[in-house]
Amino acid sequence: MFKDASNMLERPVYADLIRRRLKANPVVSLLGPRQVGKTTLARMIAREFPSPHFFDLENPVDANRLREPMTALDPLEGLVVIDEVQRHPELFALLRVLADRRPLPARFLLLGSASPSLVRGVSETLAGRVAFVDLHGFDLGEVGATNWRKLWWRGGYPPAFLAPDDAVARDWLESLIRTLLEREAPQLGIAIPAATLRRFWNMVAHFHGQTWNAADFARSLGSAESTARRYLDLLTSMFLIRQLPPWFENLGKRQVKAPKIYVRDGGLLHALLGVATPVVLEGHPKLGASWESFALEQVITRAGDRNVWYWATHAGAELDLLVQVNGRRLGFEFKHADAPSLTKSMHIARQDLKLERLLVVTPGQQSYPLADWAEVTGIRDLMPRLDRLLAASASG
Repeated sequence: MFKDASNMLERPVYADLIRRRLKANPVVSLLGPRQVGKTTLARMIAREFPSPHFFDLENPVDANRLREPMTALDPLEGLVVIDEVQRHPELFALLRVLADRRPLPARFLLLGSASPSLVRGVSETLAGRVAFVDLHGFDLGEVGATNWRKLWWRGGYPPAFLAPDDAVARDWLESLIRTLLEREAPQLGIAIPAATLRRFWNMVAHFHGQTWNAADFARSLGSAESTARRYLDLLTSMFLIRQLPPWFENLGKRQVKAPKIYVRDGGLLHALLGVATPVVLEGHPKLGASWESFALEQVITRAGDRNVWYWATHAGAELDLLVQVNGRRLGFEFKHADAPSLTKSMHIARQDLKLERLLVVTPGQQSYPLADWAEVTGIRDLMPRLDRLLAASASG
C-alpha cells in the first residue's frame, strides 16, 4: 500500500524530471540523503501507473520477496520501484538483463541513499540504460519566496521544514544526525565510529565556507591527511557535505586549487554549530557563511551540480560561485548586507573570467542594478530572476 503523502509539498520540477527520464530510459536512479523525500516522491509518481510494484528493501517482507529476484521481477509490468536498493547491489546485474528486454514490459525506479558502492554499481553495470536524478531538500521555488527565513533556518529536509515549530524541527534534526552517523553510515559500509564521524562533521561546520585544508583537519583529528580526506569524501557521498570545486585556468595568476567545503543543509549546519535560535544566528560568527551556503544551494538546485565552481586567487580576488551555461559564464556573490556595492574583487572576477552577468544576492527586499553587467538581487526575487537568466544563457 502507498501511504498518504498529502502533508508533503508538491515537487513538480523533480516529478516532471523523473517522468521524462522514465520515458526515455528503462532504469532511473533517484539518489539523495535519507529523509529528503525520495520515497514519498516515488510513490506519488507510481500512482500515475496502473498497478505499480513497490519493494522496500528495509522491509523484511519485501526483501524476502526478492530472494529469488528473477522469479519476482521478470513477470512484472509497468513501473517497478525498488527502495533502498544499495542494500542488494547484486540486483544491478539482473536489472541489466531486464532492461534489455524488447519489447520492454517494465521500467525501474531505483531509490537509494548516495554511496560510492551504489553509484559505482549502477553506473558500471547499467551503463547506457540508467539515468540519474539527484533529489535535494526543499528549495525556494517549492516553499515560496516569502518563506525564505524559515527555509534558511530549518533547512530543506521536509520533516524539519514542515514541523509545527522550530523546537520540533531542531529535535528532529538532532535525531537525524544520530541516525545518519549511527545507522545510515554503517549500512553504507562505512566502518568509522559514530563519535569520530560526528567530531569530523562538527569540524566541517566550524570551517563551513572555507577552503579545504587537509593538514588542519588531520592535526585536529590526530590522524593522517589521507584519513581526513576519506572522511570528507564519505560525508560528501552521503549528500551531507558539499565540496565546491575551484575553477582555474591559465590567467597568469596563482589560483586556489582546493575545494571549498559546506554543510549542505542549513538546518543541519545550525544544529551542528549549536545555534539555538534565529536570533542567536544573527550574532554568530558564521552568519555570513550560513547565508552564503543557503543562497548558493538555491542557485545550484537550478543550475545543476556539474556546472558550478568557485574562483579565488592567492592575491585575494574571489567569486563565490561561477555557473557556466552553454559556454556563457554567470557570476554570483552572496552578501548578508543591506546595500552591497561593487568591489575591486568583483571587477577583477568579471575581467579575468569574462563574466556575462554578476548577481549579488542579499536578504533584502530590493533588487537594483549596480552596473550594466551587475545587479543586486533580493532573495525573494532570486528564483524567477535565476530561471530567466539560465534560460536566456541556454538558448544562446
